[in-house]
Amino acid sequence: MQIKIINKSKNALPQYATELSAGMDLRANLETPITLKPMERALISTGLFISLPKGYEAQIRPRSGLAIKKGITILNSPGTIDADYRGEICVILVNLSQENFVVEDGERICQMVIAKHETAELIEVETLDETERGAGGFGHTGIK
Repeated sequence: MQIKIINKSKNALPQYATELSAGMDLRANLETPITLKPMERALISTGLFISLPKGYEAQIRPRSGLAIKKGITILNSPGTIDADYRGEICVILVNLSQENFVVEDGERICQMVIAKHETAELIEVETLDETERGAGGFGHTGIK
């Protein structure tokens, strides 16, 4: 699959780290570093703009290394970039740690996964089919 991309950053295009990687790392595109204090969030620019084909989305997900080592994650995770969006890809980072975290220009801040999706047609009805689970929700199956 080919995706058109405009790169207005100083960084190389995103790429897969290994042959079987699902996500490509995106990097911060900053004029000056941004310090995130504990529990603080900021919108981080990437300098990237993409054009996805119909039926696809780009999912923006946290990087596991930043999450476990530094307590940095993405608030609206996964973020969705729709096929008709043409603005800059920006990422809402949040610092869930007890220490300041400095986002440097060029730092890998998230990963982007390209995913196929379906467009659903909702049909309003009066009842739904019965299942074994029924309306059981959060944790209703207990420990097995």
